[in-house]
Amino acid sequence: MAGMRKKGDLPQKDCATCGRPFTWRKKWAKVWDEVRYCSDRCRGARKVAPSGPRK
Repeated sequence: MAGMRKKGDLPQKDCATCGRPFTWRKKWAKVWDEVRYCSDRCRGARKVAPSGPRK
């Protein structure tokens, strides 16, 4: 198991939407520099601009 890393050794970022820290995942290996959100929910919430009250 030479390639195994401990969870604490993985790179970490803060989510651009909620600000919570999240760690590197294998599925993000090739695009880690572009990852900005911790989840699809945060990514979707960022796209929707808050609108004022409807009349």
